[in-house]
Amino acid sequence: MFRGLLIRHPSVDMILDGKKTWEIRGSRTAIREVIGLIPSGSGTITGFCEIVECKGPLTANAYRKNAAKAGMRPSEARLGRYRNTYAWVMAKPHYLKKPVPYKHPSGAVIWVCLDSKVERAIREQLAA
Repeated sequence: MFRGLLIRHPSVDMILDGKKTWEIRGSRTAIREVIGLIPSGSGTITGFCEIVECKGPLTANAYRKNAAKAGMRPSEARLGRYRNTYAWVMAKPHYLKKPVPYKHPSGAVIWVCLDSKVERAIREQLAA
């Protein structure tokens, strides 16, 4: 099963451009695999990366010291948005040459399970 992670702009672009390696979330993840990256509201997978680690819960000091990894300035890295703050560590980002459409299931807000047709379309682009 191939998964897609919904991420808002501009964060998804920063991850794909290699400018952001930490995706900040309010829960930990045990997922360590290649995932599709879906800009929220787009209906397409525009790229992929690998989740290699999950750090946290972060202290205020650790968050500030690593703010650049989360695509922000130290003064912007403040705890409080989530009860606990975690960094999902992303690696090896790649844009797809052509975004791949998928069917968005009702209620999906973080993860989307992508069907074999979508996975095949992504793998075909990778092989080319």
